[in-house]
Amino acid sequence: MSPNFFATTGAGYHSESKAKEYKHVCKRACQKAVDRLRAGAMALEAVTAALIELEDSPFTNAGTGSNLNLCGDIECDASIMDGKSLNYGAVGALTGIKNPILVARRLLNEAQKGNLSAYRRNKRKMEQAEKLETVYNPSKRRQQSSGTEPMSASLDTVGAIVVDQEGNVAAAVSSGGLAMKHPRRVGQAAHYGCGCWAENARDARPYSTAVSTSGCGEHLMRTMLARECSTAMQTEDAHQALLEAMQNKFIGSPFLASEDGVLGGVIVLRCCRCGEDQSSDNFQALLVEFLWSHTTESMCVGYMSTHDSKARTHISRLPPGAVAGQSLAIEGGVCRLGVTD
Repeated sequence: MSPNFFATTGAGYHSESKAKEYKHVCKRACQKAVDRLRAGAMALEAVTAALIELEDSPFTNAGTGSNLNLCGDIECDASIMDGKSLNYGAVGALTGIKNPILVARRLLNEAQKGNLSAYRRNKRKMEQAEKLETVYNPSKRRQQSSGTEPMSASLDTVGAIVVDQEGNVAAAVSSGGLAMKHPRRVGQAAHYGCGCWAENARDARPYSTAVSTSGCGEHLMRTMLARECSTAMQTEDAHQALLEAMQNKFIGSPFLASEDGVLGGVIVLRCCRCGEDQSSDNFQALLVEFLWSHTTESMCVGYMSTHDSKARTHISRLPPGAVAGQSLAIEGGVCRLGVTD
């Protein structure tokens, strides 16, 4: 069996009292994705499975658990990108759909078929999607109206990044947007290069990369953080590259110079063929590096390979004394994926 690697995250504020629930959500999403990968699915299918699980949780700001806008309605953003084809699908301010990532995935599929201009076909697919269970959670309204958590509690957009048995990468992101946002406001999860990015190695790019972002949509959109981080990861030292990208392209970005604090987080996966025969299709020689970084108070991360019996989860927090929006945390690791005996 060929091993694979998967991760999921949300950046914002994660209270100690709910840490168990946040971690459990991440574990379930990891397991769903890895189950698909073990069955031979491609990265795109696995990342979709993970996002569905995250959207179905009442503890995340996506799908079922989405924030309410000023009118008391739910409007969701989502996007997905395939690193092999570079095709992309996204939806913004979507209402009445339980799993927005499924609609984004359908749009990506249509782009791959070259049929986006086929009005009747698209309309039929949208009508089918609208038959899914409509999301309206009265308990969410009560929770938001009586809650005392800080504003960053509403920033925990969810996302996932995957590399499959062939070394292809995919990324996805889903969000319910800011709490009490103006109706029809669209955040980074629906914008190209802002919410997620996936790109296989090719030509002058030695590394395949997958990125998913979370946090304040305005900050992530104005910096196009997902694509910036992907580009930065083409240098040799992944940890240093991500650190500099977060410092120079995000916290210190001239596009955010007027902001008192810059809130966001990223998960990044990069992989490359290692060993003597880098042109080989042998998955045994795949080196994977996985990192996460955030300027929010905390970020919940889960990761798993098909070698693992269960997912590992971690709530990353800023160092003591650090100020959210002005400081950052960065962690990660490296693994070499190969065929089991």
